[in-house]
Amino acid sequence: KMSSGRGTILFIDEIHRFNKAQQDVLLPYVEDGSITLIGATTHNPQMFVNTPLTSRSLVFQLKPVSEDDILALLKRALTDKERGLGGRNIVADEAALAHIAMICEGDARKALNALEIAVLSTPAGTEGSHHITVEAAQECVQHKVIEYDKDEEGHYNTISAFIKSIRGSDPHAAIYWLAKMLVAGEDPRFIARRIVNSASEDIGNADPRALSVAVAAMQAVEFIGMPEGRITLAQATTYLATAPKSNAAYLAEAEAEADINAGRVMEVPEHLRNVHVKAVDKDLGDGYQYPHDFDNHYVAQDYIPVSKVYYKPSNMGYEETIAKRLAWWEEQKRKTETAP
Repeated sequence: KMSSGRGTILFIDEIHRFNKAQQDVLLPYVEDGSITLIGATTHNPQMFVNTPLTSRSLVFQLKPVSEDDILALLKRALTDKERGLGGRNIVADEAALAHIAMICEGDARKALNALEIAVLSTPAGTEGSHHITVEAAQECVQHKVIEYDKDEEGHYNTISAFIKSIRGSDPHAAIYWLAKMLVAGEDPRFIARRIVNSASEDIGNADPRALSVAVAAMQAVEFIGMPEGRITLAQATTYLATAPKSNAAYLAEAEAEADINAGRVMEVPEHLRNVHVKAVDKDLGDGYQYPHDFDNHYVAQDYIPVSKVYYKPSNMGYEETIAKRLAWWEEQKRKTETAP
């Protein structure tokens, strides 16, 4: 401790660069309170910092700064005369600041550096002011502005074109719209959710693996984050776009739901009711036939009071196999009904 009696704070940036032996040197001083250690790292401390150190520390995960907060930070930097650029005559367009806030990916330091470069590289006008335009912002961050409003028409038009390209089996167009959304800063989780929906709505059982690929992509994007997540999204996009298509499952549910909303609500047949209910009510006969007790694990019996065909599989992909299986079951049912 210093002669003043105050403790010593030791701040180590990028502490993951210290090897195990170097980290161990710090341990006794942390243990006896000689220093208050603050370590910063962009890596997972559970993997790159020794367990004895992390067990004696509080671990804080710092989240990326939101675009709104970075925008406020940039505006404050333009007016702060002591620590910012307030001493200069600067006029910055709102769109230019918004572009910097969006493209810096939650890094406030990167945003401030970009703003400073924009100011220094923009010559003063006739009135002595530095006018920061969108063009200047693009130049300083080397990133083109994409006409894409996350909350308005551009957002919905682009995701619509993306999904329709997948549905239309055009992987080239789908990849382009995916890239446009990613470059514009769209939330990758939003894209992943729509991919999962498309896997069931537009492909369904024509290729059941499409849903597995889509869900895995959604989980992978959440796990690894960006920018690597764009590779996973590209894989899922191209798989879905080139998969056989069917909306039979989607149409089946919609038709059944329409019947229920129209008033066609049926009770569960007695032989299908919960076995615990039957055990209490002795008057309820069983009548249920366990399919696994029969050949081919199938027995013809009624599962709904009034039957209607809702699911009509297509002849695309795996649904062709499903259609053949359904036809075989239907044939066995007809044989049972016509048997003497």
